[in-house]
Amino acid sequence: MKEIHSHERQQFEKLFKQEKIDRFDDRFKVMETFLQIEDHVTVDFLQSELKEKKISLSKEFIEDTLELMCRFGFAHKNRFKNGIIHYEHRHLGQHHDHMICTKCGKILEFKNDQLEQLQAQVVSGFGFHMLQHRMEIYGICADCLKTREKQIPLMMAKQGERVIIKELVGGSNARLRLLSMGLRIGDELEVITNNGQGQLVVAVDFQRYVLGRGMSQKIIVGPKE
Repeated sequence: MKEIHSHERQQFEKLFKQEKIDRFDDRFKVMETFLQIEDHVTVDFLQSELKEKKISLSKEFIEDTLELMCRFGFAHKNRFKNGIIHYEHRHLGQHHDHMICTKCGKILEFKNDQLEQLQAQVVSGFGFHMLQHRMEIYGICADCLKTREKQIPLMMAKQGERVIIKELVGGSNARLRLLSMGLRIGDELEVITNNGQGQLVVAVDFQRYVLGRGMSQKIIVGPKE
């Protein structure tokens, strides 16, 4: 890794000076810190890491430097479903995909040669020439699963999650209303939308249901086995 980073620093210095990019010394500090982290970072996180080293640079300057690093192939920019931009070191000649935990936001990298070969076969079957691709898998990481309750109100289920109705709580009127809608204990639900506020949309088989947050709190669900 040290050898790789040393080579990247040399390339950075050569290209940035060749292109007469301004404030080279400050930009090099951003690059150094970025390489030391070797993870998916936001502009805010990188700024805080620089401050730890007594280096004070504006967010605008750091973002501009990261964008230049993307332009010259030192970094890669990702905007995952949470909308927050993350930058990661771009290792030339290497490819990986991502798993993103929707609970804690952890980003895990993975590479599977069989999956890569299957993707190539699929696009070839369509007569399609693939230039690049990326895969993002959203779910719940192992650490979050360990701390999660086995049964939770539907309101707390994550968008895209598949769960089983375990219990209907609340007064008899609430239970009758849910039953009249066609929701039963044992039904498998897919959470279509749940942005943390307002209504939820869920699906059972091919039927969609719109539920208020109060009602969704009365539906206790568990993970699909």
